[in-house]
Amino acid sequence: MTTLCVNIDHIATLREARKTNEPDPIEAAVIAELAGADGITIHLRGDRRHIKERDFHLLRQMLKTKLNLEMAATQEMIEIALREKPDISTLVPEKPEEITTEGGLDVLSNRTAVSNAIEQLQGGGIFISIFVDPIDQQIEESKKLGADCIEINTGKYAEAKSQQEASRELEKIKSCAKLAARIGLKVVAGHGLTYRNVKPISDIPEIEELNIGHNIIARASLVGLNRAVVEMKAIMQG
Repeated sequence: MTTLCVNIDHIATLREARKTNEPDPIEAAVIAELAGADGITIHLRGDRRHIKERDFHLLRQMLKTKLNLEMAATQEMIEIALREKPDISTLVPEKPEEITTEGGLDVLSNRTAVSNAIEQLQGGGIFISIFVDPIDQQIEESKKLGADCIEINTGKYAEAKSQQEASRELEKIKSCAKLAARIGLKVVAGHGLTYRNVKPISDIPEIEELNIGHNIIARASLVGLNRAVVEMKAIMQG
């Protein structure tokens, strides 16, 4: 059964809109866990636009499930991760001008940085995932560099303008999930998933977990976070 990690970045985004102390991502994480979330995901960005180091530190101490840290493969983030020890570090691309992550990490073009990050983080006992587009070569290179897991970028599937396009992207995801599992990688997925499009992804046997943030938080603004998490898990589990 596919599990769910809830990304709470946008709780922090709302807090930072007024530069105040609420809503608190820590409280949101507790509610999400109580509602059935199997883990919490955060992205500590270089510009600290939403999640802060204070949030990361408190979450690491308080969570009962697991904490997935999305991070760029920079020395600054490596040192922070080694200090706080998330359960999972997911290496992602990061550009200062982007609104959200725009695509998977190009492992082939960033071998040195990715290899260095994996070596240091695994040396500190941290499980390593890499956020990649559904491209065979990116997955194979992730395995060669020593990653434990890949997170398949579902962005193009989620943004498809037609059913035909969505079906093509879904087939790419299925194929890459099978490849990753066959070569010994754990497989998770995420980006742009919603209550309307999540089920075909959660039904892929090789995908063990989904990372979903924006759509859950958007729904939570209308019906509450507890209900939003419960509803997403219900759809995923059929």
